Amino acid sequence: MRLNALRAPAMAALFVSCMSAIGGTAFADEAQVARGKYLVTLGGCTDCHTPGYFLGNPDMDRYLGGSDVGFEMPGLGAFVGRNLTPDKETGLGNWSTDEIVHVLTTGERPDGRMLAPIMPYHAIAQLTDEDVRAIALFLQSLKPVKHEVPGPFGVGEEVSTFMFRVLPPGATAADAPK
Repeated sequence: MRLNALRAPAMAALFVSCMSAIGGTAFADEAQVARGKYLVTLGGCTDCHTPGYFLGNPDMDRYLGGSDVGFEMPGLGAFVGRNLTPDKETGLGNWSTDEIVHVLTTGERPDGRMLAPIMPYHAIAQLTDEDVRAIALFLQSLKPVKHEVPGPFGVGEEVSTFMFRVLPPGATAADAPK
C-alpha cells in the first residue's frame, strides 16, 4: 500500500514531464487562456464587444461576438465594437496570434487600418508580452459567433444601429430622431 501511495505522485510528475518533452503544451496553454480570460474580464472588453451589454441585457450566448451599439466621435465617424470570436467570416478566425497581439498593442489591423481611438490599445501595450499573448490565446479559444458588425461609418454617413455620441465641450446635444 505504501508503495502505491508514493507511486501516484511520481507517475503524475513523469506524465507532465513526458508531455512537455514531446511538445504537449496543453497545460501551459490552459494557464495562458485562463490568464487571458481574467485580463479580458478585468479590462471590460465585454462592455464594447458583447451584444446587448450597453442596453442592459448582455447576450452571453454571443459573448464578445460584436456589439449592437457603437460610438460616434466628432470628425472621425462612428464605430461599433467588432466581433472578437474566432469566426472565420465575421470575427478574428483568420487572424494569427501574432496579428491579434499586434493590433492589441499598436491599434493597427492587419489591413493597415487603425482602430478607433476609444479602443485602449495604448493601455494594453503597457501589459507584459505574456499577458497580451494570453489575451490573444483566450480570444482564439472562444466559441465562434457569426455576427457581422455594421460600420465603421464615415462622417456624415447614415448609421444602422444605436450609437453613443462623444461630444466636445460646448457642443449641442442632438435632437430626437424624427
